[in-house]
Amino acid sequence: PTARAAHGVRRRAGGASARRKHGAINPAPAGRKAEPFFLHETVAFAAQMWITPEEVLLANALWVSERANPFFTLQRRKGHGRGGGITGLLVGTLDVVLDSSARVAPYRILHQTQDSQIYWSIACGSCRKEITEHWEWLEANLLQTLSIFENEEDITTFVKGKIQGIIAEENKSKESTEEEDSGKFREAELKMRKLFGMPDEEKLVNYYSCSYWKGRVPRQGWVYLSVNHLCFYSFLLGKEVTLVVQWTDVTQLEKNATLLFPESIRVTTRDTEHFFSMFLNINETFKLMEQLANIAMRQLLDNESFSADRTLPKPCKPHKNVSALKRDLDARAKNERYRATFRLTQDEKLDGHTDCTLWTPFSKMHVVGQMFVSNNYICFASKEEDLCQLIIPLREVSIVEKADSSSVLPSPLSISTKNKMTFLFANLKDRDFLVQRISDFLQRTPDKLWHDGKEQSDPPSPGFPSTSPPFSKESPPGWYYSSNLPTASQGLLSIFKRDAPEDLGPKATKEKMKEESWNIHFFEFGRGVCMYRTSKTRELVLKGIPESLRGELWMLFSGAQNEMATHPGYYAELVEQSMGRCTLATEEIERDLHRSMPEHHAFQNEIGIAALRRVLTAYACRNPNIGYCQAMNIVTSVLLLYCNEEQAFWLLVALCERMLPDYYNTRVVGALVDQGVFEELTRECLPLLYERMQELGVISTISLSWFLTLFLSVMPFESAVLVVDCFFYEGIKLIFQVSLAVLHANMEQLLACSDEGEAMTVLGRYLDNVVNKQTVSPPIPHLHALLTIGDEPPPEIDVFELIKASYEKFGSLRADVIEQMRFKQRLKVIQSLEDTAKRSVVRAIMTESAFSIEELEELFVLFKAKHIMSCYWGASTSAAERHDPSLPYLEQYRIDVGQFGQLFAALTPWGCGVHTPTIATRVFRLLDQNKDSLINFKEFVTGLSGMYHGDMTEKLKILFKLHLPPALCPEEAESALEATQFFTDDASPQADCIKGAEAGDGTGNGNTENKKEEKTQDYKYYLRMWAKEKEPKKETIKDLPKMNQEQFIEFCKTLYNMFSEDPCEQQLYHSIATVASLLLHIGEVGKKFSNHNGKKPENNLTSPSLEVPNLETEDESGSGNASGAQVSKAGEELMVPQLPSSDEEVKDDTSVSSYSVVSAGSLQCEDIADDTVLIGCGNQRRGSTLDADWSITFEQILASILTEPPLVDFFEKKVDIQVKMAACKAQRTVERQVSSSSEYELSLLSG
Repeated sequence: PTARAAHGVRRRAGGASARRKHGAINPAPAGRKAEPFFLHETVAFAAQMWITPEEVLLANALWVSERANPFFTLQRRKGHGRGGGITGLLVGTLDVVLDSSARVAPYRILHQTQDSQIYWSIACGSCRKEITEHWEWLEANLLQTLSIFENEEDITTFVKGKIQGIIAEENKSKESTEEEDSGKFREAELKMRKLFGMPDEEKLVNYYSCSYWKGRVPRQGWVYLSVNHLCFYSFLLGKEVTLVVQWTDVTQLEKNATLLFPESIRVTTRDTEHFFSMFLNINETFKLMEQLANIAMRQLLDNESFSADRTLPKPCKPHKNVSALKRDLDARAKNERYRATFRLTQDEKLDGHTDCTLWTPFSKMHVVGQMFVSNNYICFASKEEDLCQLIIPLREVSIVEKADSSSVLPSPLSISTKNKMTFLFANLKDRDFLVQRISDFLQRTPDKLWHDGKEQSDPPSPGFPSTSPPFSKESPPGWYYSSNLPTASQGLLSIFKRDAPEDLGPKATKEKMKEESWNIHFFEFGRGVCMYRTSKTRELVLKGIPESLRGELWMLFSGAQNEMATHPGYYAELVEQSMGRCTLATEEIERDLHRSMPEHHAFQNEIGIAALRRVLTAYACRNPNIGYCQAMNIVTSVLLLYCNEEQAFWLLVALCERMLPDYYNTRVVGALVDQGVFEELTRECLPLLYERMQELGVISTISLSWFLTLFLSVMPFESAVLVVDCFFYEGIKLIFQVSLAVLHANMEQLLACSDEGEAMTVLGRYLDNVVNKQTVSPPIPHLHALLTIGDEPPPEIDVFELIKASYEKFGSLRADVIEQMRFKQRLKVIQSLEDTAKRSVVRAIMTESAFSIEELEELFVLFKAKHIMSCYWGASTSAAERHDPSLPYLEQYRIDVGQFGQLFAALTPWGCGVHTPTIATRVFRLLDQNKDSLINFKEFVTGLSGMYHGDMTEKLKILFKLHLPPALCPEEAESALEATQFFTDDASPQADCIKGAEAGDGTGNGNTENKKEEKTQDYKYYLRMWAKEKEPKKETIKDLPKMNQEQFIEFCKTLYNMFSEDPCEQQLYHSIATVASLLLHIGEVGKKFSNHNGKKPENNLTSPSLEVPNLETEDESGSGNASGAQVSKAGEELMVPQLPSSDEEVKDDTSVSSYSVVSAGSLQCEDIADDTVLIGCGNQRRGSTLDADWSITFEQILASILTEPPLVDFFEKKVDIQVKMAACKAQRTVERQVSSSSEYELSLLSG
């Protein structure tokens, strides 16, 4: 057949889009966009209301009729709601066990004509309220019309047509959002939300039938696995079991088989253990649980919420019980395995895989394996491990053609690359479709990468490290490198090679032999990214990579070569961006630059130091979440010895983001996880030594330095670099193997050690004497002199022998087993870090708070849970804004005003009914000192502590501040700006105090603006501010500003609302009315005195009118003189609640005060009538505005309240926060829900 050029293939592919055929290539994420998931909940909800009419033969079996008319019957399913007797219990139990409640709604409406025996179901509902709405619609819209018909068949036809029309109309408006989930699955999701009180944002992934062991009794029911929760529900013979566990609370997840729990899954949290068994497919369930727990751990670590993959291909037909999210997670798992196997980038998505054979010219045979196709690569892996592996980037493909089939070679496919390599695949199940998919991806390959990329196609010369970066052809080095710095465009060893070849002798010969072996390998197996990788490749790696090829092969085996080729110029841009930028990361980098291999001559001059600086700062700019971590400098300096800067950068990317995930973040989580894996491997492989090492506590000490620097900091450089060679080929498995081999080699000495120091010395001396006798580089001094002190020099250990022993003794380690162990350890490590963070926060704040340690820990759990929930249930700010890992633990988690309002309502001792959200907003503004609309845990506890543990004066001060700017916003009272102006213009001592307090910070800020350019003065300013913050603030009541009339009205309104649910509310209402009237009078007197002395503010405020209603009732308190009675009654009227608008509301309100017989309505000033007058004025004026001269001080309020014992008792009463926290926690775990047919709901409907 004639060869077709690649562009010809692309042109042919552009005609029609490929269709996925069943069984050809297993579906995975690629192809047409899936619809957004959140748009379809309304469809599922609507679909369960009106349903396509279906014939029902037995209308009364398992159902109870509740309403009926000549044409329709409303029925409730037995076992739903209260009552029902034995039959109801049995039906309810069967519904749960058989999952019929996911298919059968508890309420339905049937249509039947008088003479017919056939019923038609036309509507169903999940609760009485929903079904009642449909019943009322039918009665209002259809009953009168149906009575006109004479023929019953016409009636049925009309009803069926009408219902189908309604459904069609609903579906028409939602066709664009049609969800691919099956109807049954959507109903199960709705059932989950109803049972466990979940919002619409919570997505169900899958649900399974199983047994939950409560004690020694199994409860058969259904486990619902959602993105953020594990939920279980069971209803057996009247006993209901409901369980909700957040994935972020899970500390351990195990699948085990014991005598008591045969083949069960154990879910462990900090508080308890849960056992689930009797799964139909326990492996599938456990894998899904692992994935969801992993997502939760990632959320705790990075604070990133789960986002569904919108690029999933839509299946040909909906899976019966598989949701789109489940398919998404399955695809993610496949993607992760695919990327890990072939070392591909994080954005690579597997499109599918299929069985096939590959012709291997080096062995002259067809190798059985699987072909994997993704958006940028075609990969092959043999079924027999290490037999053959192949990676073909689509940017390298030049020809794709179908060869003629034969009995020897059925369905062959030939793929040729630009560097003249041809790969022959055969035994493909659906070759035509496969060619179409590859063509589609070829068409999407960027033209720049398609036509360019010579550096990938042609095999690099033996002097690979000395080649210039690919992008240097397009832009001169001066474009991205600072002109006054030297540039390392090749490996530093090439620049600083000072040894003469004649001095090396046999070592140089050995090195040349290694190079020749690799050249033969390249000739036989290919060179570059498309090289066949076989067991022979590994053998050559274990013998040591020659220095001239080290950079090339590191790039190849790590996958960094592919990433660099697909991002030309990216490193140059990062260097340009990061140069001159000063951040915390760059300061740390500068501090460590001269500590990076200082003994090597390449880093004893500015060329090496500058190259290291550029690579590290460029990576910190690329990944600010990691920035810079100690040990990165050591690894990067070794990379720079063999690679140019750009190659070293991409190798660092591969290490930090793929090969050593989470190793170099702020908490070195990845290294701690692998430390736990190493301990587990030691227990399995070296059980005797493990027990001794645990007693000495050595493993946790040694493993971090070994893993973080890949042995570079503990072995001589020439030896450690061979370990790095094998690591880039094998991955983390090699590091575990070598670590176990080191312990095994020193087992006898370690068992004899008496303490940790002695064990560390044994291991340090051993590693210090691991030598590489074949190296051609001059020896580099190793800084372990202290560990090698002794009478006799310790014996030398050949690094090749150590690596060989690691393969012989521990070579059976598998990458998938290590990943499984990593998952288990990740749960432990992250939860342990979270506990450590909690303890750190509590220790930091316990001296500043009156709460106990236990209370603070519980408050922190609730605070963090609210923050985490906001990440996946939506919030006004992004997760990155609310969580900054660089901050101290105390300030890392922050919540916005909405989340604070929910916590405040649940925990505050000052419940104000419907007024609570307003108070919560004001408290938030008061606590938000830096005005970033977020508060941290310290600020949160400070606010609560004053409410719970402050004395009466402290509590009143908080309430007083809540009704002054900035807590009182312009919408609630006069503008904060005008109020501040009013108080700052006031010449009173109190105003002067507050003016100084408010302007204090502003002065400092002004100074910093003037000194912005001077870094040292910047630091001095921050040190002064820090010292100022540490000084105890002695705020006295004289520091508080005066309160104007409108603020005072708001203050009184808050007090009234606080008393509405108190047992002594009658006495409190009376007391606050008395105090309010007294303070109004005091304010008027004070105004006259102020006017008399000529102390008027320059700018009077215009405010909404404040007027008090005329008095028409008798004084219930029996005040003395008439004027006193008038003032007292005015105060009482001011404080009374608004009368309910109907008799029903009066009936429901059990806390109506005796003072509510006369109402002034709401206390908002704008709501008060126009025909009222001010109290206490010498000449009463109609329609008067708020007088800016009227004001009262905090001392006057405090003195007035002290005259009323009920008020004093209220504010001095101690409230236990434990009760509130327990209620909040119970609400968060959603232990039990109210049944839809409960008396509560029935009362709502009857109302």
